[in-house]
Amino acid sequence: MTTMTEASVREFKMPDVGEGLTEAEILKWYVKPGDTVTDGQVVCEVETAKAAVELPIPYDGVVQELHFAEGTTVDVGTSIIAVNVSGGGPAAAASAEATAPATAPAPAEPKPEEPKTAGSGRQPVLVGYGVATSSTKRRPRKGPEIPAQEASSAIQAELNGHGTGTGTAKPRPLAKPPVRKLAKDLGVDLATVVPSGPDGIITREDVHAAAAPVSEPVTQTPVAEPAPVPAAPAAVAVAAYDTSRETRIPVKGVRKATAAAMVGSAFTAPHVTEFVTIDVTRTMKLIEEIKRAPEKHEMQGLRVNPLLLIAKALLVAIRRNPDINASWDEANQEIVLKHYVNLGIAAATPRGLIVPNIKDAHAKTLPQLAQSLGELVSTAREGKTSPAAMQGGTVTITNVGVFGVDTGTPILNPGESAILAVGAIKLQPWVHKGKVKPRQVTTLALSFDHRLVDGELGSKVLADVAAILEQPKRLITWA
Repeated sequence: MTTMTEASVREFKMPDVGEGLTEAEILKWYVKPGDTVTDGQVVCEVETAKAAVELPIPYDGVVQELHFAEGTTVDVGTSIIAVNVSGGGPAAAASAEATAPATAPAPAEPKPEEPKTAGSGRQPVLVGYGVATSSTKRRPRKGPEIPAQEASSAIQAELNGHGTGTGTAKPRPLAKPPVRKLAKDLGVDLATVVPSGPDGIITREDVHAAAAPVSEPVTQTPVAEPAPVPAAPAAVAVAAYDTSRETRIPVKGVRKATAAAMVGSAFTAPHVTEFVTIDVTRTMKLIEEIKRAPEKHEMQGLRVNPLLLIAKALLVAIRRNPDINASWDEANQEIVLKHYVNLGIAAATPRGLIVPNIKDAHAKTLPQLAQSLGELVSTAREGKTSPAAMQGGTVTITNVGVFGVDTGTPILNPGESAILAVGAIKLQPWVHKGKVKPRQVTTLALSFDHRLVDGELGSKVLADVAAILEQPKRLITWA
């Protein structure tokens, strides 16, 4: 009876919804214990270091338990919800019996462990989350029989990549991939760590405890400092503050990733920023003309604004100066020239700054570019931008003018060669045809990686963008 009960409950684990991410925060549950769920139904929304993502359940059944509350950060590979699949139909039951030993716990891997078979027609919906195409059973291991409980632990360890091997070799310490990465970052040998988790699994706390003595001065003797680990709680207790005068916000998710990326970029790529102030009156008039007669320009139903023509101007400038569209490969000591432009647009969202990009923007017509910009902005505002949409960018535009700011010195998006900041467009006195007149004026700032882009190349790109926005007819003559 016990075996049948265990086999009917499936544990859905936190998948790797990005590329190599180790944890995610549960933002919202859409189900509760007792609810019926079906294959492909979204059960929760999680936030990684890159974006908010909805997670679908990979089988039918009834929710038995939610293992974590909203707001909890969970390691990839950790079970977050238990579903009883005994009433989920023959397909779910057959899949469960064919693919997993009844007494063995599910493998702690980033993707769900019991997806439908190929015949069900279910398609992968997340990065790092695929569909099993085979229900082949694991071949029995040779050797003397061992108790069921020990066999269960051994199978779990082997599935996690922590198998003990053969013969009398020393067993490999049991730890999840995120914990192993933490140990590697802290320089801790897992073989020396005392595990405190179930079944002898090493936890994050165990690694931190093992790393604590490393920071102690080498001149201290074990007798003088017999127990360095208990000092940690005391340090935390000291960090008290007046809640009526201060508010502390944990740094996590998108904001944490953005901070790390900006620090890495600022202190890796030598930044240079150049500025130009220009008269964009003609560009603003063209925008108004397009708005008044959208059907004549195939722009009906599309959002037409200054950002659209600025983006197009930058794409034309890159085509005229292709060497700026590159990246620096530190490992191979190479400059990688890109023959495509994935145009990033910096977007402020409730969860922080993100930079999704328009794939192959260089090949899009003006109406196609307008459509892509509209979809990108609306998706970002809804918090639905996918991790894939934020990867592979080559150059970026950040529009600080929407906040009334004249200009800035933007930091490069990691892995990119240039970023264009657009300031506020304002009526200002300007010398036009020998007379001082009120004109629409803005300031552009171009930051670039000086390892890739010298002053001449950066200046040419910025000057070309400025020239197009001053005389938008160049979009035709230079195209």
